[in-house]
Amino acid sequence: MTSDLIAVTGATGQLGRRVAHRLAVAGVDQRLVVRDTSRAPDLPGAHAVAAAYEDAAALRAALDEVQTLLLVSATETAGRVALHTSAVDAALDAGVSRIVYISFLGAAPDATFTFARDHWHTERHIRESGVRFTFLRNSLYMDLVPYFAGEDGVIRGPAGQGRVGMVARDDIADVAAVVLREHGHDGVTYDVTGPRALTMAEAAETITRVTGRPTRYHAETIEEAYASRARYGAPEWEVAGWVTSYAAIAAGDLDVVTDTVGKIAGHPPMSFAEYLRTTSAV
Repeated sequence: MTSDLIAVTGATGQLGRRVAHRLAVAGVDQRLVVRDTSRAPDLPGAHAVAAAYEDAAALRAALDEVQTLLLVSATETAGRVALHTSAVDAALDAGVSRIVYISFLGAAPDATFTFARDHWHTERHIRESGVRFTFLRNSLYMDLVPYFAGEDGVIRGPAGQGRVGMVARDDIADVAAVVLREHGHDGVTYDVTGPRALTMAEAAETITRVTGRPTRYHAETIEEAYASRARYGAPEWEVAGWVTSYAAIAAGDLDVVTDTVGKIAGHPPMSFAEYLRTTSAV
């Protein structure tokens, strides 16, 4: 274990908050970097500071004396890569020597899932900076899947019969908390997945069986998917992200199952059925 000061960004969010709680339980001193300190969790050994990725001066000050940074990826925006780049540069200017970055499975410059391209560009910037790094390339959050269904209980998207090794945020947080605290993970990219790859039809059946809420999957074509989402009035880049997340499943890009959770966190990853049985979110 190290005694390095750790900073956790996004500590008011779903993933960052989970990681911060795990570090606190482990007795780690940490700095919580958030936009609004009033919303930061009150944890032993944790000090909240206000800074945003786009505010380089505030972020440099927030990261003073920090050795290890958990960089939770920003909410999807058209300029997300620029936000990440600014955050990485501010961290380096502050003297951060190690970055653990929350990335996405299959990150590549030509990834089917357009948002995964943002992660690849961020990873490249971190690599080229020369800082020590670890990338956690997470699969689709199973926490989100129940909300894919509309009010009619139908999950619509062009995923076809493709499979996805969806993973629970709790398991990702367990992995991240260990990687942040331990040596031996520098220069490593971990694919973080659940225990089994499911089709969207299987996911819908699992929701029905476990929660009692009738849910089914309707396979759209790409054209149908864009048309059915047009009514939201979202910008083109955002709609493309929604549609291509399903297209990436159809293409087999997310049909990946690894033993990362077991090897690093020391326990099996949660199955989708287990998640549904234990969560209060559905």
